[in-house]
Amino acid sequence: MKRALEITLISAENIRLNKKPVKNAVVAVRVESGHECSTKPAPDRGTNPQWNENLVVDLPPHAGFVTLEVKCRSSSGSYKLVGGATVPVSDLDRDFGTPTGYVHFLSYRLRDSNGVRTDGIINISAKMAAPAPAHTYEVPQPEIGVPVGDQRKMTAASGLVTGVPVWYTQPCRC
Repeated sequence: MKRALEITLISAENIRLNKKPVKNAVVAVRVESGHECSTKPAPDRGTNPQWNENLVVDLPPHAGFVTLEVKCRSSSGSYKLVGGATVPVSDLDRDFGTPTGYVHFLSYRLRDSNGVRTDGIINISAKMAAPAPAHTYEVPQPEIGVPVGDQRKMTAASGLVTGVPVWYTQPCRC
């Protein structure tokens, strides 16, 4: 059963590439090796960009983590990795026990492309979104029991009585 994860990319702190503030930073969200989606570029905020953008991703049952990557556009037009964070799914949904709609506010330290910790931090909120309604239908259950009372005066209180068999045993002889 697929689940939907709604992530709000709130902001980042102390984002730098080669010790210089970045411009037009985006955040790419990827679930394992699956589909990647990203935010719009943040308005130029120097080292503390703010997005406040919601992204919804499908979260397969076997997913172990969600990857967040902060990138900035280089002068050549391509995006360079500023830093990334790996978010364990267990931080977002503890054994499928978190109620749908429960919001987690989380902050993660970013790591560069070599896995070395940077001074950058990304702030997010995440919640399990309601899954799409499944097409189900109810199978009518047959009524079991014996009708009681006057059949012409059936009400919700009267109706069927279900008997439970009691096994007859010989009385104990002392």
